[in-house]
Amino acid sequence: MRAEGATRTPAVRTAVVWDALRGVLAELAATTGRDVLDIVDAGGGTGGFAVPLAVLGHSVTVVDPSPDSLAALERRAKEKGVEVRGLQGDAADLGDLLSGDSADLVLCHSVLEYVEDPLGALTAIAQLVRAGGAVSVLAANPVASAIHRALAGQFDEARSVLTDPAGSWGDRDPTPRRFDADALTGLLTTAGFAPGAVHGVRVFADLVPSRLLDGEPGAADALVALEQAASAHPVLRDIATQLHVLGHRR
Repeated sequence: MRAEGATRTPAVRTAVVWDALRGVLAELAATTGRDVLDIVDAGGGTGGFAVPLAVLGHSVTVVDPSPDSLAALERRAKEKGVEVRGLQGDAADLGDLLSGDSADLVLCHSVLEYVEDPLGALTAIAQLVRAGGAVSVLAANPVASAIHRALAGQFDEARSVLTDPAGSWGDRDPTPRRFDADALTGLLTTAGFAPGAVHGVRVFADLVPSRLLDGEPGAADALVALEQAASAHPVLRDIATQLHVLGHRR
């Protein structure tokens, strides 16, 4: 059962991902000798990651199928005084929209769950990434979905998540498929990436009632610190709402 209140800051939900991104950005800057990196955000929507990366000084392109999202991206970038290129298209269109070997880093966040061919999408991404570059993959975790459905009293749906090969709880599930750690690393390996460690994202953030954050000074920061500590825990990682992994181009 998701507990998301108005005070639930994006930092709580994305801190673990940003920790990983800061690390890979520093690594890529060191290996390439360039402070300005070429970044593609596949399915980047309104620019939640793309605009902050542009603020850091990087050259960022967002590819997304929604014209409304791209319009919101343009507004968000303008408010921050940066430029982010927006291209309309799906993950399958990446090879047609962008040149091969043109990106140091590609973000693939909440995309593999919805594309028709997850391996095909990662293979297209691999063709964009320069040798030594990286992909950041963030995807929904079936175990967390089972927990959330059970907490909502939907016990049959919770069981379905655990038995369905795609990790779906039924026809009304808005997420067509989910991935455990082995599935994600397997896809990355097959697509030509060397996967790094898998980290859990939102281990507690979607379970903690918002009232525990409201009006409590420092509560959000404490939850972020807890999320960071839990992200690599050998048990807690696997119940996170999402799983994150970096893959390096061979």
